[in-house]
Amino acid sequence: MKTRVKICCIASEEEAKMAISFGASALGLVAAMPSGPGPIPDDLIRRIARSVPPPVATFLLTCKTQAGAIVAHHLRTQTGTLQLVDAPEAGAIAAIRLVLPVIKIVQVIHVRSEGSIDEALSAAGEADALLLDSGNPALAVKELGGTDRVHDWRLSRMIVDQSPVPVFLAGGLNAENVRAAIDQVQPFAVDVCSGVRTNGHLDPRKLAAFFNAVWK
Repeated sequence: MKTRVKICCIASEEEAKMAISFGASALGLVAAMPSGPGPIPDDLIRRIARSVPPPVATFLLTCKTQAGAIVAHHLRTQTGTLQLVDAPEAGAIAAIRLVLPVIKIVQVIHVRSEGSIDEALSAAGEADALLLDSGNPALAVKELGGTDRVHDWRLSRMIVDQSPVPVFLAGGLNAENVRAAIDQVQPFAVDVCSGVRTNGHLDPRKLAAFFNAVWK
């Protein structure tokens, strides 16, 4: 099956069009975060999301953890998917689904140790998909993505093999390593931000190289 590609940190309608033109299946729109690259205002997220044609998916990256705050964030931005980059409070996903039954929910798991396997499989019981990244929510200033670090793909593969829902792979991917990542982990999709950017801007040459590596 052809590996799908999600381009994250989209910052404008022009970047959205560029990513889609190369074959992106999904776009990540980063809201305010405690750290990391790419955050844009909620009103810009909404404008970009409205400009994206189906069937390309739009993901709101939110660090909110309470159900009411997450729902309110969605209503301000109107993406088709919620990407929860931090662990939600107990019962939050069930509460979100009561209010937003058609919105997909992707839970981010920051792969740091073998304990991340159990965390991922527990989250898979509620989420529509998992996204494996390389942040560290335990820091005083939480890292919730955009670290440009590769994590242990061996653990990621163990999660993929056991997960009942699709798994996205993120964390330090670029044209030089994404093929090896796909071969080792076998994810449903790969997710990239800084690996296709130059000086913070989406780079068409890096996009071309990345897609060529994914689909070769």
